Amino acid sequence: EGPPLLIFDYQPGRSGVHARNFLGEWQGHLMVDDYAGYKQLFAGEHGITELGCWAHARRKFFDLFAANQSPMAQEALERIKGLYDIERRGRELDITQRAQLRQAEARPQLAALYQWLTTARREVGHGTGTAKAMDYTLKRWPALERYAQSGILPIDNNSTENCIRPVVIGKKNWMCVSRRRNYEADMKSAA
Repeated sequence: EGPPLLIFDYQPGRSGVHARNFLGEWQGHLMVDDYAGYKQLFAGEHGITELGCWAHARRKFFDLFAANQSPMAQEALERIKGLYDIERRGRELDITQRAQLRQAEARPQLAALYQWLTTARREVGHGTGTAKAMDYTLKRWPALERYAQSGILPIDNNSTENCIRPVVIGKKNWMCVSRRRNYEADMKSAA
């Protein structure tokens, strides 16, 4: 109850043990990227259900299309756009109405996308960019389609990534400042 909360727990590394320690006994749905360190969170005894981020899956196809205008990447992008179109229409609906919209429209589009991906994947050579984008999506399919089972789960984690962006950009800039200070200190000691 109450407004949504956003909490960032910064740790010295990305080990899944940090996430497990932070979450403690919490149970629910958790959206993550495909980082292997998070996989232990989804073992049955923890009561945490994985959600996949469609923005991460889409990015693989977007990068592929930007690099070589791949018709398969373009087809995937169009199909994923259809899912986001449904989400835009459902944004102002209540949870029950959004769940009904997803059931009626998103679930059939997800089924069609999965069928297209599995069929198209057989036509693509292993190790190619297209194969990697398709394999990423197919490997994460259960987590990616899970949002459409309810009206409350998000399709992606863009809102969270937008909140953390200033910190991430700042971290990169601060590293540059730190390197500059180290360089200046080295120059003074060399003189």
